[in-house]
Amino acid sequence: MAGRVCDLSGDGRLRKRELRPGTGPPVPPSASVAVRYSGYLEHRHEPFCTNWYDRSHGLMKLGEDITLGGLEVGLLTMKKGEVARFYFSPEYAYGRQGCPPLIPPNTSVVFDVEVLDFIDSDESDMFFELTAEQQDTFPLQKVLKVADIERRVGNYLYLKQNFESAKDRYRRAFSVLGRRSSSEAEQCQINTSKLLLLLNLSLTYLKLERPAQALAYGEKALEIDQRNAKALFRCGQACLCMTDYKKARDFLVRAQRVEPFNHEINSELKKLASCYKNYMEKEKEMCCRMFAALGSSD
Repeated sequence: MAGRVCDLSGDGRLRKRELRPGTGPPVPPSASVAVRYSGYLEHRHEPFCTNWYDRSHGLMKLGEDITLGGLEVGLLTMKKGEVARFYFSPEYAYGRQGCPPLIPPNTSVVFDVEVLDFIDSDESDMFFELTAEQQDTFPLQKVLKVADIERRVGNYLYLKQNFESAKDRYRRAFSVLGRRSSSEAEQCQINTSKLLLLLNLSLTYLKLERPAQALAYGEKALEIDQRNAKALFRCGQACLCMTDYKKARDFLVRAQRVEPFNHEINSELKKLASCYKNYMEKEKEMCCRMFAALGSSD
C-alpha cells in the first residue's frame, strides 16, 4: 500500500511517496547505488527516460554519476529494496531551461525509483585518492576493509555479467594487499583476502575466455592453499579450455581428491574424458588419411 506524501524540501518542491518499504539502513552519502528508475512528465503515462527493464543495472556513485539534484536527495532517504515515487519541481529537476526536446522549460517531473543495492565505498574511494606513501601508513585492518569493499563491488559487477569491470575491481583490490606483514597472524589475514580475490580473478578470466590468465591466477591461489578445491578446479577448467588435457586431468583429479562428491568437479572430469576421446579419434582419423595418401602415391 502506498504511503503518505512526505515533503522532503520543506517547501513542497521535493516530495516523496513510499510505494514499498525497504530494509536496513538508508543509503549513505558516499554510496555507490544500483537503481531502477522511470521519469515522467506530470500527468503523462509514458516515461521520457527509464532503465526499469534493462537486464543489468550498474552502480552509480552519489555526488558524481547522478546529475538530477532531486534524485540525489531522494536516494538518501531510501533503503535497499524500497520503491518510491518522487515529485520534483524544476529546481530539483531540469531547471528553468528544461532539456529540450524531451523536457519543456520550467517543468515538474515525477520519478519512480527502486533501490536494488548499494555499497558504501567512502573508505575505498578516499584510500585510492592517497599517494602510495600515504597508503602504506594505513593500519592493516583498514587496508583489508578497502580490499573487501572493492571485492564486493567486483562481485556485484560479476553478478550483473559485467566481467571486464569486475576483473578491474578485483585487480584493484589485490593491488593493495602487497604490503609486508609484521607478524604471522597479519600475513594469514592478508593471505585470506588474497585467496578470495585470486579465486574470483581466475573465474572472471574464464568468463572472459582468457584461460591463460585464469590459470595464472589459479596457480597463485594454490601457492597460498595447495589443497584449495576451487583453485584446482579453476586451473583444470583453464587447461581444458587450452586443450592441455594432461594438465587438466592432473588438476581435476587433485580437486576430486579434496572434494570427491563435488558435482561440478565430477562433471568437468566427464567433459574432459569426452573431449579427449574426440581429440584422439580426430588424431587417428588424420593419421589414417596420411597413411592412405602415402600408400596411393606408391
